[in-house]
Formats: sequence, structure tokens, C-alpha cells
Amino acid sequence: MSKTFCPLHLTMQLIGTKWKPLVLFHLLDGPLRSGILQKKIPEISNKMFTQTVRELEKDGLIHRTVYPEVPPRVDYTLTPDGQSLDSILKSLDTWGKERFMS
Repeated sequence: MSKTFCPLHLTMQLIGTKWKPLVLFHLLDGPLRSGILQKKIPEISNKMFTQTVRELEKDGLIHRTVYPEVPPRVDYTLTPDGQSLDSILKSLDTWGKERFMS
């Protein structure tokens, strides 16, 4: 019995957790420092934030830059693959605004 290829299933494996779409959405407007990005998602714990950005980096959707400064500075940016989710994430945001803010 052969497995059926399902692009949506594969996509949801990459971005389908509770926090990944939020991290990606907040990076659509450009790079953010780690602390600022985390403050944009106040419900996320430090542990879950770290796990989420590590997975997104491993999957090639975000890029992490560490600057050799004291205190250390870490910036996150979307990769081209991450940027390709722009219209999807903005559509979800629009849907949420129409559904819950009307």
C-alpha cells in the first residue's frame, strides 16, 4: 500500500503548531530582536519560544543572527521560504479580524 503525498499535511507539519504562525506573522514586517519578538506573543513561555524558533530555523523558515555584543543580541528574520507564507498568514489575520472583531 503506497502513501499518498499530501502537500497540506507537509505544510501543517512545518507551521501547524500553536506558536509558529504567530512568530512567522510578526516577522513579516522585518527583523526583530529576540526579546521584542517574544513580547509580541505574551502568552508564550521562554521554553516554548526557544523551542519554536529553533524548529522554525531548523526547517529553514527563519534565520537567527547572533551579534558578539555584551549583552548578547539575537535577531530573527524570515528566510525566502518564510517570506513565501506572507499571503497565507495575512489572510488568516484578516479572517480573524472579520470573524472576531466585527
